[in-house]
Amino acid sequence: MKDRPASCLDAFEVDAISVDEARQIITNEITPISASETVPVREGLKRYLATDIISPINVPPHTNSAMDGYALAGSDLPTTTPVDYKVSGASFAGVPSTESYQSGTVVRIMTGGVMPTGTDTVIPQELVETLDDNTIRLEAEHKAGQNVRHPGEDLAQGKKIFDKGRKLSAADIGILASLGFGEIDVLIRPKVAFFSTGDELRSIGEALKEGEIYDSNRYTLFAMLKNLDAKIIDLGVIPDTEKDIQDAFKKAAEESDIFISTGGVSVGEADYIKPTLKLLGETHFWKLAMKPGRPLTYGTVHHNNVSAKFFGLPGNPVAVMVTFLQFVQPAINYLASGKQQKPIFLKATSEENIKKRPGRTEYIRGVFEQTPDGGFSVKRTGKQGSGILMSMSLANCFIHFDADSSGVNQGDTVEILPFEGVV
Repeated sequence: MKDRPASCLDAFEVDAISVDEARQIITNEITPISASETVPVREGLKRYLATDIISPINVPPHTNSAMDGYALAGSDLPTTTPVDYKVSGASFAGVPSTESYQSGTVVRIMTGGVMPTGTDTVIPQELVETLDDNTIRLEAEHKAGQNVRHPGEDLAQGKKIFDKGRKLSAADIGILASLGFGEIDVLIRPKVAFFSTGDELRSIGEALKEGEIYDSNRYTLFAMLKNLDAKIIDLGVIPDTEKDIQDAFKKAAEESDIFISTGGVSVGEADYIKPTLKLLGETHFWKLAMKPGRPLTYGTVHHNNVSAKFFGLPGNPVAVMVTFLQFVQPAINYLASGKQQKPIFLKATSEENIKKRPGRTEYIRGVFEQTPDGGFSVKRTGKQGSGILMSMSLANCFIHFDADSSGVNQGDTVEILPFEGVV
Protein backbone atom coordinates (compact mmCIF):
# COMPACT_ATOMS: atom_id res chain seq x y z
CA MET A 1 0.00 0.00 0.00
CA LYS A 2 1.29 3.44 -0.91
CA ASP A 3 1.87 6.00 1.81
CA ARG A 4 -0.89 8.59 2.09
CA PRO A 5 -0.92 12.08 3.59
CA ALA A 6 -1.77 12.42 7.26
CA SER A 7 -5.50 12.66 7.85
CA CYS A 8 -7.68 14.03 10.61
CA LEU A 9 -9.19 10.54 10.67
CA ASP A 10 -5.94 9.14 12.05
CA ALA A 11 -6.04 8.29 15.75
CA PHE A 12 -2.34 8.93 16.21
CA GLU A 13 0.41 10.49 14.14
CA VAL A 14 4.07 10.33 15.09
CA ASP A 15 4.72 13.96 14.11
CA ALA A 16 1.68 15.36 15.95
CA ILE A 17 2.57 17.04 19.23
CA SER A 18 0.55 16.87 22.43
CA VAL A 19 -1.75 19.59 23.73
CA ASP A 20 0.61 20.28 26.64
CA GLU A 21 3.63 20.52 24.34
CA ALA A 22 1.76 22.95 22.10
CA ARG A 23 0.82 25.18 25.04
CA GLN A 24 4.43 25.28 26.21
CA ILE A 25 5.74 26.16 22.74
CA ILE A 26 3.19 28.95 22.41
CA THR A 27 4.19 30.44 25.75
CA ASN A 28 7.92 30.15 25.04
CA GLU A 29 7.57 32.08 21.78
CA ILE A 30 5.60 35.01 23.26
CA THR A 31 7.07 38.05 24.99
CA PRO A 32 4.35 39.69 27.11
CA ILE A 33 3.51 43.34 26.52
CA SER A 34 5.25 45.81 28.84
CA ALA A 35 4.13 49.17 27.37
CA SER A 36 1.35 50.93 29.27
CA GLU A 37 -1.14 53.76 29.02
CA THR A 38 -3.19 55.78 31.48
CA VAL A 39 -6.98 55.50 31.33
CA PRO A 40 -9.88 56.78 33.48
CA VAL A 41 -10.71 54.24 36.15
CA ARG A 42 -14.24 53.78 34.78
CA GLU A 43 -12.69 52.56 31.50
CA GLY A 44 -10.53 49.98 33.24
CA LEU A 45 -12.94 47.03 33.07
CA LYS A 46 -11.20 43.91 31.67
CA ARG A 47 -7.92 45.83 31.35
CA TYR A 48 -4.67 44.47 32.81
CA LEU A 49 -2.88 46.56 35.44
CA ALA A 50 0.57 47.83 34.46
CA THR A 51 1.63 48.39 38.10
CA ASP A 52 0.90 47.09 41.56
CA ILE A 53 -1.84 49.03 43.33
CA ILE A 54 -0.92 50.25 46.84
CA SER A 55 -3.67 51.70 49.01
CA PRO A 56 -3.02 55.42 49.63
CA ILE A 57 -5.64 55.60 52.40
CA ASN A 58 -7.51 53.51 54.93
CA VAL A 59 -10.91 52.15 53.89
CA PRO A 60 -12.96 52.89 55.86
CA PRO A 61 -11.05 56.06 56.80
CA HIS A 62 -12.63 56.32 60.26
CA THR A 63 -14.30 54.20 62.91
CA ASN A 64 -17.97 53.94 61.93
CA SER A 65 -21.18 52.07 62.58
CA ALA A 66 -21.98 48.87 60.71
CA MET A 67 -25.72 49.41 61.09
CA ASP A 68 -28.48 51.77 62.22
CA GLY A 69 -28.83 51.94 65.99
CA TYR A 70 -27.35 53.57 69.09
CA ALA A 71 -23.69 54.12 69.98
CA LEU A 72 -22.31 54.03 73.51
CA ALA A 73 -19.28 52.96 75.53
CA GLY A 74 -19.05 49.21 76.03
CA SER A 75 -18.27 49.81 79.70
CA ASP A 76 -21.76 51.35 80.09
CA LEU A 77 -23.64 48.28 78.85
CA PRO A 78 -26.13 46.61 81.22
CA THR A 79 -24.66 43.62 83.02
CA THR A 80 -27.58 41.96 84.79
CA THR A 81 -30.78 44.06 84.48
CA PRO A 82 -32.19 46.44 81.84
CA VAL A 83 -30.93 50.04 81.91
CA ASP A 84 -32.55 53.23 80.60
CA TYR A 85 -30.46 55.77 78.62
CA LYS A 86 -30.99 59.31 77.41
CA VAL A 87 -30.32 59.99 73.70
CA SER A 88 -27.71 62.76 73.72
CA GLY A 89 -27.21 63.38 69.98
CA ALA A 90 -27.03 61.86 66.52
CA SER A 91 -24.34 60.82 64.01
CA PHE A 92 -25.26 60.31 60.35
CA ALA A 93 -23.12 59.14 57.42
CA GLY A 94 -21.22 62.25 56.34
CA VAL A 95 -22.62 64.31 59.26
CA PRO A 96 -20.82 63.38 62.52
CA SER A 97 -22.20 64.26 65.92
CA THR A 98 -21.02 67.65 67.17
CA GLU A 99 -21.85 66.95 70.81
CA SER A 100 -19.47 65.38 73.34
CA TYR A 101 -20.45 61.89 74.43
CA GLN A 102 -21.51 61.62 78.05
CA SER A 103 -21.12 58.33 79.89
CA GLY A 104 -24.48 56.79 80.67
CA THR A 105 -26.12 58.14 77.50
CA VAL A 106 -26.41 56.88 73.90
CA VAL A 107 -25.99 58.58 70.52
CA ARG A 108 -28.40 57.84 67.67
CA ILE A 109 -26.25 56.61 64.77
CA MET A 110 -26.81 55.52 61.17
CA THR A 111 -24.87 52.98 59.09
CA GLY A 112 -21.56 54.58 58.11
CA GLY A 113 -21.85 57.29 60.74
CA VAL A 114 -18.62 58.24 62.51
CA MET A 115 -18.43 56.78 66.02
CA PRO A 116 -18.46 59.64 68.56
CA THR A 117 -15.32 59.91 70.69
CA GLY A 118 -15.71 57.73 73.76
CA THR A 119 -18.04 55.19 72.11
CA ASP A 120 -17.03 51.75 70.86
CA THR A 121 -20.27 49.77 70.59
CA VAL A 122 -23.45 49.94 68.49
CA ILE A 123 -26.78 48.40 69.49
CA PRO A 124 -29.04 47.67 66.49
CA GLN A 125 -32.24 49.71 66.61
CA GLU A 126 -34.41 46.59 66.44
CA LEU A 127 -32.93 45.43 69.78
CA VAL A 128 -33.77 48.68 71.53
CA GLU A 129 -36.98 49.47 73.46
CA THR A 130 -38.03 53.08 72.84
CA LEU A 131 -39.60 54.66 75.95
CA ASP A 132 -40.05 58.19 74.56
CA ASP A 133 -38.41 60.54 72.04
CA ASN A 134 -35.29 60.91 74.20
CA THR A 135 -35.13 57.67 76.20
CA ILE A 136 -34.39 54.03 75.31
CA ARG A 137 -34.00 50.82 77.31
CA LEU A 138 -31.35 48.13 76.74
CA GLU A 139 -31.43 44.55 77.94
CA ALA A 140 -28.36 42.89 79.46
CA GLU A 141 -27.53 40.84 76.35
CA HIS A 142 -24.97 42.85 74.39
CA LYS A 143 -21.19 42.70 73.95
CA ALA A 144 -18.73 45.60 73.97
CA GLY A 145 -17.28 46.46 70.54
CA GLN A 146 -20.08 44.92 68.48
CA ASN A 147 -21.26 46.31 65.11
CA VAL A 148 -18.34 48.71 64.64
CA ARG A 149 -16.05 49.01 61.57
CA HIS A 150 -12.49 50.20 62.18
CA PRO A 151 -10.15 52.28 59.96
CA GLY A 152 -8.42 50.14 57.32
CA GLU A 153 -10.61 47.14 58.14
CA ASP A 154 -11.37 46.68 54.43
CA LEU A 155 -8.25 48.21 52.88
CA ALA A 156 -5.29 49.32 54.97
CA GLN A 157 -3.13 52.28 53.95
CA GLY A 158 0.18 51.11 52.45
CA LYS A 159 -1.12 47.59 51.72
CA LYS A 160 -0.75 46.10 48.23
CA ILE A 161 -4.29 45.67 46.92
CA PHE A 162 -3.73 44.34 43.39
CA ASP A 163 -0.74 42.83 41.58
CA LYS A 164 0.53 44.01 38.23
CA GLY A 165 -1.12 41.98 35.47
CA ARG A 166 -4.48 41.64 37.24
CA LYS A 167 -7.48 41.72 34.93
CA LEU A 168 -9.86 44.24 36.46
CA SER A 169 -13.42 43.20 37.33
CA ALA A 170 -16.38 45.40 38.16
CA ALA A 171 -15.67 44.91 41.89
CA ASP A 172 -12.05 45.93 41.29
CA ILE A 173 -13.20 49.16 39.63
CA GLY A 174 -15.29 49.91 42.72
CA ILE A 175 -12.31 49.26 45.01
CA LEU A 176 -10.09 51.58 42.97
CA ALA A 177 -12.76 54.27 43.15
CA SER A 178 -13.05 53.80 46.94
CA LEU A 179 -9.31 54.47 47.14
CA GLY A 180 -9.70 57.72 45.21
CA PHE A 181 -8.07 56.62 41.95
CA GLY A 182 -9.41 58.68 39.05
CA GLU A 183 -6.93 57.17 36.57
CA ILE A 184 -4.93 53.95 36.41
CA ASP A 185 -2.00 52.64 34.40
CA VAL A 186 -2.89 49.60 32.30
CA LEU A 187 -0.99 47.52 29.78
CA ILE A 188 -1.75 48.46 26.19
CA ARG A 189 -4.10 46.12 24.42
CA PRO A 190 -2.59 43.55 22.06
CA LYS A 191 -3.65 43.97 18.43
CA VAL A 192 -5.28 40.83 17.05
CA ALA A 193 -6.13 40.48 13.36
CA PHE A 194 -8.11 37.69 11.75
CA PHE A 195 -9.31 36.58 8.33
CA SER A 196 -10.93 33.64 6.62
CA THR A 197 -9.70 31.84 3.52
CA GLY A 198 -11.77 30.00 0.97
CA ASP A 199 -13.21 30.75 -2.43
CA GLU A 200 -16.47 29.16 -1.31
CA LEU A 201 -17.03 31.76 1.41
CA ARG A 202 -19.44 34.67 1.06
CA SER A 203 -20.18 37.53 3.40
CA ILE A 204 -23.60 38.03 4.96
CA GLY A 205 -25.90 39.83 2.56
CA GLU A 206 -24.46 38.25 -0.58
CA ALA A 207 -26.50 35.76 -2.60
CA LEU A 208 -25.19 32.20 -2.45
CA LYS A 209 -24.37 30.27 -5.59
CA GLU A 210 -24.11 26.51 -5.78
CA GLY A 211 -21.23 25.29 -3.61
CA GLU A 212 -20.94 28.54 -1.65
CA ILE A 213 -21.53 29.09 2.06
CA TYR A 214 -21.70 32.06 4.41
CA ASP A 215 -18.55 32.78 6.40
CA SER A 216 -19.57 32.02 10.00
CA ASN A 217 -16.03 31.62 11.34
CA ARG A 218 -15.21 35.33 11.21
CA TYR A 219 -18.32 36.13 13.23
CA THR A 220 -17.53 33.40 15.75
CA LEU A 221 -13.96 34.64 16.13
CA PHE A 222 -15.08 38.25 16.46
CA ALA A 223 -17.55 37.29 19.21
CA MET A 224 -14.89 35.36 21.14
CA LEU A 225 -12.32 38.14 20.73
CA LYS A 226 -14.82 40.66 22.13
CA ASN A 227 -14.51 38.86 25.48
CA LEU A 228 -10.79 39.60 25.60
CA ASP A 229 -8.68 42.68 26.24
CA ALA A 230 -7.62 43.17 22.61
CA LYS A 231 -7.88 45.56 19.69
CA ILE A 232 -9.65 43.61 16.96
CA ILE A 233 -8.77 43.92 13.26
CA ASP A 234 -11.06 42.14 10.78
CA LEU A 235 -9.26 41.59 7.48
CA GLY A 236 -12.24 39.89 5.83
CA VAL A 237 -12.24 36.91 3.48
CA ILE A 238 -9.00 36.32 1.58
CA PRO A 239 -9.19 34.56 -1.82
CA ASP A 240 -7.37 31.24 -2.20
CA THR A 241 -4.48 32.53 -4.28
CA GLU A 242 -0.81 32.52 -3.37
CA LYS A 243 -0.44 36.29 -3.82
CA ASP A 244 -3.56 37.16 -1.83
CA ILE A 245 -2.50 34.94 1.06
CA GLN A 246 1.00 36.40 1.07
CA ASP A 247 -0.36 39.95 0.98
CA ALA A 248 -2.71 39.15 3.86
CA PHE A 249 0.19 37.76 5.92
CA LYS A 250 2.30 40.87 5.29
CA LYS A 251 -0.54 43.24 6.19
CA ALA A 252 -1.39 41.29 9.33
CA ALA A 253 2.26 41.17 10.44
CA GLU A 254 2.50 44.96 10.12
CA GLU A 255 -0.79 45.72 11.90
CA SER A 256 -1.06 43.11 14.66
CA ASP A 257 0.73 41.28 17.44
CA ILE A 258 -1.18 38.06 16.79
CA PHE A 259 -3.18 37.16 13.72
CA ILE A 260 -5.50 34.27 13.02
CA SER A 261 -6.68 32.58 9.86
CA THR A 262 -9.36 29.93 9.46
CA GLY A 263 -9.11 27.29 6.77
CA GLY A 264 -6.31 26.50 4.37
CA VAL A 265 -4.04 24.64 6.82
CA SER A 266 -4.75 21.12 5.59
CA VAL A 267 -3.16 19.27 2.67
CA GLY A 268 -5.33 20.48 -0.21
CA GLU A 269 -3.84 21.70 -3.48
CA ALA A 270 -5.27 25.20 -2.94
CA ASP A 271 -3.92 25.59 0.62
CA TYR A 272 -1.24 28.30 0.63
CA ILE A 273 -0.96 28.93 4.36
CA LYS A 274 1.97 26.61 5.10
CA PRO A 275 4.14 27.65 2.12
CA THR A 276 3.46 31.32 2.89
CA LEU A 277 4.47 30.83 6.50
CA LYS A 278 7.65 29.09 5.35
CA LEU A 279 8.41 32.00 2.99
CA LEU A 280 7.74 34.82 5.47
CA GLY A 281 8.64 33.27 8.78
CA GLU A 282 8.93 29.99 10.62
CA THR A 283 6.59 27.27 11.77
CA HIS A 284 6.72 26.21 15.43
CA PHE A 285 4.23 23.37 15.00
CA TRP A 286 1.49 22.46 12.54
CA LYS A 287 -0.24 19.36 13.77
CA LEU A 288 -1.69 18.28 17.12
CA ALA A 289 -2.65 14.95 18.62
CA MET A 290 -6.10 16.37 19.29
CA LYS A 291 -9.71 16.14 18.14
CA PRO A 292 -11.22 18.36 16.88
CA GLY A 293 -8.45 20.67 15.75
CA ARG A 294 -5.66 18.40 14.50
CA PRO A 295 -4.44 20.75 11.71
CA LEU A 296 -3.46 23.73 13.89
CA THR A 297 -0.50 25.80 12.70
CA TYR A 298 1.48 28.12 14.96
CA GLY A 299 4.34 30.26 13.72
CA THR A 300 6.03 33.65 13.55
CA VAL A 301 5.74 35.96 10.53
CA HIS A 302 8.27 38.71 9.73
CA HIS A 303 7.74 41.69 7.41
CA ASN A 304 9.29 45.16 7.21
CA ASN A 305 11.25 44.67 10.45
CA VAL A 306 8.19 43.72 12.49
CA SER A 307 6.93 40.32 13.61
CA ALA A 308 3.64 38.79 14.63
CA LYS A 309 2.56 35.42 15.95
CA PHE A 310 0.30 33.43 13.66
CA PHE A 311 -2.37 30.85 14.39
CA GLY A 312 -3.72 28.94 11.42
CA LEU A 313 -6.96 27.36 12.63
CA PRO A 314 -8.88 24.61 10.83
CA GLY A 315 -11.83 25.56 8.65
CA ASN A 316 -14.52 23.56 10.40
CA PRO A 317 -16.56 25.79 12.75
CA VAL A 318 -16.32 23.63 15.87
CA ALA A 319 -12.61 23.08 15.39
CA VAL A 320 -12.21 26.84 15.14
CA MET A 321 -13.88 27.36 18.52
CA VAL A 322 -12.06 24.51 20.25
CA THR A 323 -8.61 25.55 19.05
CA PHE A 324 -9.29 29.20 19.79
CA LEU A 325 -10.41 28.49 23.35
CA GLN A 326 -7.63 26.03 24.11
CA PHE A 327 -4.70 27.85 22.48
CA VAL A 328 -5.38 31.27 20.98
CA GLN A 329 -7.28 32.76 23.91
CA PRO A 330 -4.62 31.75 26.49
CA ALA A 331 -1.92 33.12 24.15
CA ILE A 332 -3.67 36.50 23.84
CA ASN A 333 -4.20 36.65 27.60
CA TYR A 334 -0.55 35.79 28.24
CA LEU A 335 0.62 38.40 25.74
CA ALA A 336 -1.66 40.98 27.38
CA SER A 337 -0.91 40.20 31.04
CA GLY A 338 2.25 38.13 31.38
CA LYS A 339 0.29 35.58 33.39
CA GLN A 340 -0.47 32.02 32.32
CA GLN A 341 -4.04 30.92 32.83
CA LYS A 342 -4.67 27.21 33.19
CA PRO A 343 -8.08 25.67 32.50
CA ILE A 344 -10.18 24.70 35.53
CA PHE A 345 -11.79 21.26 35.30
CA LEU A 346 -14.70 19.80 37.27
CA LYS A 347 -15.61 16.17 37.85
CA ALA A 348 -18.93 14.86 36.53
CA THR A 349 -20.69 11.53 36.08
CA SER A 350 -21.20 10.47 32.48
CA GLU A 351 -24.82 9.70 31.62
CA GLU A 352 -23.78 7.51 28.68
CA ASN A 353 -21.07 5.31 27.23
CA ILE A 354 -18.53 7.37 25.29
CA LYS A 355 -15.99 5.66 23.05
CA LYS A 356 -12.61 7.18 22.23
CA ARG A 357 -9.46 5.98 20.53
CA PRO A 358 -6.23 6.39 22.55
CA GLY A 359 -3.50 8.57 21.11
CA ARG A 360 -5.01 12.04 21.11
CA THR A 361 -6.71 14.51 23.44
CA GLU A 362 -10.40 15.00 22.70
CA TYR A 363 -12.86 17.76 23.54
CA ILE A 364 -16.44 16.56 23.26
CA ARG A 365 -19.31 19.04 23.45
CA GLY A 366 -21.48 18.32 26.45
CA VAL A 367 -24.30 19.53 28.66
CA PHE A 368 -23.77 19.28 32.40
CA GLU A 369 -26.16 19.92 35.26
CA GLN A 370 -26.11 19.65 39.02
CA THR A 371 -27.45 16.47 40.62
CA PRO A 372 -29.53 16.29 43.84
CA ASP A 373 -26.46 15.19 45.82
CA GLY A 374 -24.58 18.35 44.83
CA GLY A 375 -22.41 16.74 42.18
CA PHE A 376 -22.63 17.04 38.38
CA SER A 377 -23.74 14.81 35.54
CA VAL A 378 -22.95 15.29 31.86
CA LYS A 379 -24.00 14.02 28.45
CA ARG A 380 -23.06 14.78 24.86
CA THR A 381 -24.98 17.32 22.80
CA GLY A 382 -25.51 14.80 20.01
CA LYS A 383 -23.50 14.36 16.82
CA GLN A 384 -19.93 15.53 17.31
CA GLY A 385 -18.85 16.36 13.77
CA SER A 386 -16.46 19.33 13.68
CA GLY A 387 -18.71 21.05 11.15
CA ILE A 388 -21.79 20.91 13.38
CA LEU A 389 -21.73 24.33 15.06
CA MET A 390 -25.08 23.65 16.72
CA SER A 391 -23.26 21.12 18.92
CA MET A 392 -21.39 24.10 20.42
CA SER A 393 -24.53 26.22 20.69
CA LEU A 394 -26.27 23.50 22.70
CA ALA A 395 -23.26 22.78 24.90
CA ASN A 396 -22.26 24.39 28.19
CA CYS A 397 -19.00 22.47 28.62
CA PHE A 398 -16.34 20.33 27.00
CA ILE A 399 -16.01 16.73 28.12
CA HIS A 400 -12.24 16.32 28.26
CA PHE A 401 -10.39 13.09 27.51
CA ASP A 402 -6.61 12.94 27.72
CA ALA A 403 -4.55 11.14 25.10
CA ASP A 404 -4.34 7.84 27.00
CA SER A 405 -8.08 7.53 27.58
CA SER A 406 -10.14 4.94 25.73
CA GLY A 407 -13.50 6.43 26.76
CA VAL A 408 -15.87 5.79 29.63
CA ASN A 409 -18.94 3.78 30.49
CA GLN A 410 -22.20 5.18 31.81
CA GLY A 411 -21.74 6.08 35.47
CA ASP A 412 -17.99 6.67 35.20
CA THR A 413 -16.40 9.95 36.25
CA VAL A 414 -15.16 12.33 33.56
CA GLU A 415 -13.50 15.75 33.48
CA ILE A 416 -15.49 18.68 32.17
CA LEU A 417 -14.42 22.21 31.27
CA PRO A 418 -17.40 24.56 31.83
CA PHE A 419 -17.94 27.35 29.29
CA GLU A 420 -19.04 29.95 31.86
CA GLY A 421 -16.33 32.57 31.86
CA VAL A 422 -14.67 30.87 28.87
CA VAL A 423 -16.88 31.19 25.80
